[in-house]
Amino acid sequence: MDNKKVLFVSQEITPYLSESEISRISRYLPQGIQERGKEIRTFMPRYGSINERRNQLHEVIRLSGMNLIIDDTDHPLIIKVASIQAARMQVYFIDNEDYFYRKQVMKDLKGVEFADNDERVIFFSRGVIETVKKLRWAPDIVHCHGWMSALVPIYLRKVYYDDPLFSELKIVFSIYNNDFKSPFRDTFAGKLVSDGIGESDLELARDPNFINISKLAIDHSDGIIIGSKEINKDIEKYIESLDKPILGYQGDEDYIDEYNDFYDKLSQ
Repeated sequence: MDNKKVLFVSQEITPYLSESEISRISRYLPQGIQERGKEIRTFMPRYGSINERRNQLHEVIRLSGMNLIIDDTDHPLIIKVASIQAARMQVYFIDNEDYFYRKQVMKDLKGVEFADNDERVIFFSRGVIETVKKLRWAPDIVHCHGWMSALVPIYLRKVYYDDPLFSELKIVFSIYNNDFKSPFRDTFAGKLVSDGIGESDLELARDPNFINISKLAIDHSDGIIIGSKEINKDIEKYIESLDKPILGYQGDEDYIDEYNDFYDKLSQ
């Protein structure tokens, strides 16, 4: 029996959001990995479009109640949970009134990306790690899906590196064809510095466009998975230039076994 623990951090999971490449993989991959004997935890943001009653979300009081400070402002961290009965798996939701109550996911009704997406990424990434700490659950593999999870690798490596829960883990980042168009605000790097990430680690964060945010995640990950048939060409070239384990695009059929093998090789 494989007792390794895998933490999935995803920006979207179906059925809570409409089906997409990320949301589909983030729904079926954790189930498949659990069925292959690993223990899993799965996290996503609690966007305002998610109907809590229909999806039977409820707050986990013992995990909620922390405040995360971003740019000198306190933001309460609320943790909710729901079950996907058919998969016998739970999904944890990171919630906060300032960042996730609006009904749209990444853009407003006119298609303009939210100016505070930078802080939403920070809050989500830190919220997941702090919740896992509260659970006292030590993952062997952390698998991040989509740019909303892109700061998890650098936080684990630069801020939480001395926490015994996170000292042995391997980080996997999946790259998808889901670019955001508007760069984050130019105050972004400063917000990371105030969280304890050193200036020397933040060259990419000073020009926080999709390519550089992805590179930041790639640089602090141990393995990379190509999640879409086609990805951003600049990122593709960057990945090919690195000496890191890479799993190419797998398609819809047998990817779970391939991903499972990739985790095992990384964590040997």
